[in-house]
Amino acid sequence: MSITLPNILTVLRILLTPLFAIFMIRHMFDYALLAFLVAGISDGLDGLLARVFHQKSTLGAYLDPIADKLLLSTAFITLAIQRLIPSWITVVVITRDILILFGIALLFMNDRKFEIKPSLLSKVTTVFQLSTVFLVLVTLHLREIDPFMIYMYWITAGITILSGLQYMYKGLNILDEGYR
Repeated sequence: MSITLPNILTVLRILLTPLFAIFMIRHMFDYALLAFLVAGISDGLDGLLARVFHQKSTLGAYLDPIADKLLLSTAFITLAIQRLIPSWITVVVITRDILILFGIALLFMNDRKFEIKPSLLSKVTTVFQLSTVFLVLVTLHLREIDPFMIYMYWITAGITILSGLQYMYKGLNILDEGYR
């Protein structure tokens, strides 16, 4: 197994997550925004580089969603604890991720073969979740309360729920195939 630039960027995102959390806990919002921005850019860049330079790997297929879930879960939890976003959106985001992980575990326990490949809706969900956190951090940085954010929360929650339902549908179909 060779170390690729996309995998290095994914590991960077994982390493930036605790740094982001520390900045948030210490109310160092400018630094938190910077760490989150670099992590968010690395998320898009690692996939792009993997495709352009034909460096897709099994390690990357596993690490990338883990890095995303770690960063976004940490961001939503720290923002909710500090009452900077409504707690209900954090519950929606975390519940979807737990259901996905539970579904993967269930498929493994039942010896079902499946490919870890995010759907288009899942990618859109990640973009909206990243954008929501980014906009909250920008709003904090500017010290303005943006009434637009409530709409962003609802759109992000809706897309997150749809994506979770899509994964449940796919997972149940994979499970069902083995019982026919």
